[in-house]
Amino acid sequence: MTGIRRLVMTALVLLGTLPLAAQQPEFETTELDRGIYQFRFRFHNSLIVTSDAGVVVVDPINPDAARAMVKEIERVAPGKKLLAVIYSHHHQDHATGANVLRAALGTDAPIIAHENAFAPINAANTPDQPLPTIRFKKEMTLYFGNRPIELHYLGRSHSDDMIVALLPENKLAFAVDFVSADGVGFRDLPEYYFPDLFMAMRRLVELDFDRIAFGHGRPGDRAAVFRQIRYYDDLREAVEKAVDAGMTEDEAASRIRLDAYKDWRGYEDWFPLNVRAMYRWLKKTS
Repeated sequence: MTGIRRLVMTALVLLGTLPLAAQQPEFETTELDRGIYQFRFRFHNSLIVTSDAGVVVVDPINPDAARAMVKEIERVAPGKKLLAVIYSHHHQDHATGANVLRAALGTDAPIIAHENAFAPINAANTPDQPLPTIRFKKEMTLYFGNRPIELHYLGRSHSDDMIVALLPENKLAFAVDFVSADGVGFRDLPEYYFPDLFMAMRRLVELDFDRIAFGHGRPGDRAAVFRQIRYYDDLREAVEKAVDAGMTEDEAASRIRLDAYKDWRGYEDWFPLNVRAMYRWLKKTS
């Protein structure tokens, strides 16, 4: 394909182990707005922001993804220098590989993250995840040529160092893991903070954006975030009723259904686990 997308077939496809209809490119780059791209590597997304001064990447994902991303950046922004790498949070499935980007495109590019990200990254001590060189507490606005980028810490959600990137002139946001477009929460919501998560999602919709890209899945709009808020509200209400009725965790996980969300990504596999996570939190706080 020309212009904004380059497709590489996955190993499963190359080995012939997937039917034609199930084939998926290993990575692809999609232009969300002029000079702003979503880069997908397998099931993870990152944001590539180009300006007249160079390129900023939000989440390198991992070293393999970063190697593919280097080629994509050289294609969509030839000759542009890497200006910065931003970690949305410290989890290694989103925030390793910055060393690959820096080695190829700009060795002096700073790595920016919330101040709470430093300790777990330092403790992990992996060469694939260099430490942040710039940290902030609440908000930061960065100016890269003609492209301002705002970084917002909305409180604890999925981790205690999650930040949201906002491109104010484009009214485009990038949020990872704690919210998505029509998808239930990841498994049994590991490292999710309650009730902080509910507040973080409500603070998200207070930001000035029309469109939003996510760490997983397809992009969406403000309505997608409101649907996610409603999902967690409905989940909490349903589990509260189960707890009040004296159900055990196993009973709640097997009996509760929210059919309004049955077509959401991950519902069949992860919804019962979402119920379990909510049950444990409610029991702990009751």
